[in-house]
Amino acid sequence: MTDAAVAQGDLIARKEGSAGILRLNRPKAINAVTLEMFHDIDKALDAFEVDPAVAVILLEGAGERGLCAGGDIRALWESSKANGDLGKILWRDEYILNARIKKFPKPYVAFMDGIVMGGGVGLSAHSSHRVVTDKTKLAMPEVGLGFFPDVGGTWLLSHSPGEIGTYFGLTGQTMNGPDAIHAGFADAVVPSAKLSALREALTKVRAGITLAEVKALIAGFATGETAGPVAAMQDKIDRWFAHDRMEDIVEALRRDGSDLAQATLKTLNEKSPRGMVVTLKLLRLARTARSLEECLVREYRAALEVFASDDFREGVRAAVIDKDRNPKWSPPRIEDVTPEMVAPYFAEIGADELKFP
Repeated sequence: MTDAAVAQGDLIARKEGSAGILRLNRPKAINAVTLEMFHDIDKALDAFEVDPAVAVILLEGAGERGLCAGGDIRALWESSKANGDLGKILWRDEYILNARIKKFPKPYVAFMDGIVMGGGVGLSAHSSHRVVTDKTKLAMPEVGLGFFPDVGGTWLLSHSPGEIGTYFGLTGQTMNGPDAIHAGFADAVVPSAKLSALREALTKVRAGITLAEVKALIAGFATGETAGPVAAMQDKIDRWFAHDRMEDIVEALRRDGSDLAQATLKTLNEKSPRGMVVTLKLLRLARTARSLEECLVREYRAALEVFASDDFREGVRAAVIDKDRNPKWSPPRIEDVTPEMVAPYFAEIGADELKFP
């Protein structure tokens, strides 16, 4: 790969000094990732991995709004409506890429500036070095689409302290930079005004630089913050979300008369009941998972069922297509979600589709 960009399309992959740059380049769509972009990232990583002149990888997003707003939900919705197979193909290739990033042999630095959601989390939060800023707005809002936090989200959330991951997974609430560190989604807060200087420094590192040396380099630009506003609510969140049934979480919030509990309950009431029940079960299973790959296999099986579900199509319709913010969930209440409805999301199918590196 030459110093010139190999592509000026939706992904720009090029060498700048000793850094292999991956720039998501759909700024009008807040860099929402497509199947082709996943393939292009994989090809670029192939080249960067074997190039001795590339010492570090740097993932960044074009434009001012964020790293990545997630996957191309509209395309998935259209394929789901047409009984197509985009979900099966896209999630397979995406999840394999997520696992590759986790194990990539060179330092992989993600600039998680601005909006980072869904598929953007999958490309960044499994990196060896995860940099957030004062502008970071990170979220896994999938339950609002009749879905669940995927791209290894169940692995990440299940390793958050206490019930912080359960809270973020079920509410879809946004983390700022320090809370992303507290939740285990990031490593260092660097002011956005200092990102360009850090970027410049990363392009000048020596070949063979170690993970510890990259960490120390980033620390020189970082604020040292490790906990934000949600961390201050840890005790309450742990109490409310400690249950293994959605009905019990809702009841705990109902019993608490605080404004915060009621606001949290209102948020849950807007989400897909089936999506929340599936998410909670995935999060509890992830706690005993031995690897990210194990969670990705489970997520893939559940995603295939989501793709065929009315709740997914309805959630995307309400949030993305018609934007009326008024989804009609099926079933409409948590207590109406039966074990028979949930069982297909955990069927022992599809694992052979995921061939991890």
